[in-house]
Amino acid sequence: MGTRKDRVEELVLQALSERLHSRWRTESVGITLTGVRLSDDLKCAKVFFTVLGGRAQAARAAKFLLSIRSELRKRLGGEVVLKYTPSIEFEYDISIERQERVLSLLDEIDSQERAAAEKNSADASCDEGSGESGEGEPSRERRTDKQRRLLKYKRERFDFRNGQED
Repeated sequence: MGTRKDRVEELVLQALSERLHSRWRTESVGITLTGVRLSDDLKCAKVFFTVLGGRAQAARAAKFLLSIRSELRKRLGGEVVLKYTPSIEFEYDISIERQERVLSLLDEIDSQERAAAEKNSADASCDEGSGESGEGEPSRERRTDKQRRLLKYKRERFDFRNGQED
């Protein structure tokens, strides 16, 4: 089931998210709490959030979250029973931006490999007419197939847009 710390992190995330979206409905429309990381002694909680929009929206959301931090902490103390109610820090979660960047790089690699494979196949068809044996071609094809399989594996494993995790 996980360690106690993991379970407490999940409880804190759930409690903060419920409180945020029930008490401040209009202000928190574009804000999503994505995770909580507690210190080893459970006295400090770093809460990660994302927003719909760009960095300007993130700055506004951070300012809003800082303004309600003390009330969230007070409510958290009543909902999650711990020896010490953790202090709360908010941090913008850049993991979604990183994921999109990785996926765009993988798409770019894939398109470059397809272009190279098309060029190789066009060159191979020209070489067949000139009477060359083309013994190096099958190994080159296997290598690109292997690279394609690796790229497909990476996409399936790291594609966070569909909500699947490994």
